[in-house]
Amino acid sequence: MRKKYDILCTGELLVDFISTEFTKTLDEAQLFRRVVGGSPANLCMNMARLGNQTMLVSSVGNDSMGEVLKNAVAQLGVDVSYVTQVEDPTTLILVTRSAAVSSFQPYRGADSMLSIRQFPYGKFEETSLFHTTCFALSKNPAQSVILEAADKAHRAGCQLSIDANYSEKIWPEPKEARRIIAEYCRLGALVKISDVDYQRLYGDQPEPGAVLEHFMKMGAREICFTLGDKGLWIADEAQEHFLPARPVEVLDTTGAGDAFWSGYLTARLDGKALLDRAKAGRKMAEMKLGHFGPLPNTMERNSIYE
Repeated sequence: MRKKYDILCTGELLVDFISTEFTKTLDEAQLFRRVVGGSPANLCMNMARLGNQTMLVSSVGNDSMGEVLKNAVAQLGVDVSYVTQVEDPTTLILVTRSAAVSSFQPYRGADSMLSIRQFPYGKFEETSLFHTTCFALSKNPAQSVILEAADKAHRAGCQLSIDANYSEKIWPEPKEARRIIAEYCRLGALVKISDVDYQRLYGDQPEPGAVLEHFMKMGAREICFTLGDKGLWIADEAQEHFLPARPVEVLDTTGAGDAFWSGYLTARLDGKALLDRAKAGRKMAEMKLGHFGPLPNTMERNSIYE
């Protein structure tokens, strides 16, 4: 039986300034396009585009860009009652448009200023999924607040989810990051991690089977290990599968991982089998890779199953 709310996402809602031309470094970038960004916000918006009932818990600045972001997310049908405006300036990131892995430079402000009072604890029992990211967990007070909220969500019957999108630019202490991720996975989380994220976090590139086993031993319920244009591995306690990538003209990689996870989680909510969830995620990622900037405001849910 479906719950009233499909997903609560918590973490960064920020401004992405993405270079309008393909560049390898920010030194080469001259012009930028302003885009609503932040991985939890992107996921929340994509889930809403697919017709899911979504909530976002986040903090933006008490400034013009904070208003712009909050209004843009609300226009997609996301519940922004728990997006707070604080005195710190709205976080922004400069990003290179890339066909592979983007370069970026963060200017952090309001995103980490979460308060435990923002979370709708009374709605946890009516919520299917609780999602966050490494970016969100990289800095206090957000880190301690999200971990406390995640524990309460787990106790209320929410399925936890995390995008382990680790970067030393965001979180300079990989040892601490590994500890926090393990603490989160211990609660039976769904984990998405890319090969690039894994190498940044652990310093090596083991075989996919070892990656899947590593997170399973930590307590994760399902793991998706993405390999860019080489495909992805997906596993749960009973099975594992490899899903190859398909050729696609890449116009922008920014947000492709968030698009993938929105398709995956939507298919999970729809009761699809493990491999079919991965296929739905791949379809959403393909649509995002072939599109520069945000996806259309509304999307046909069945399109991810074609």
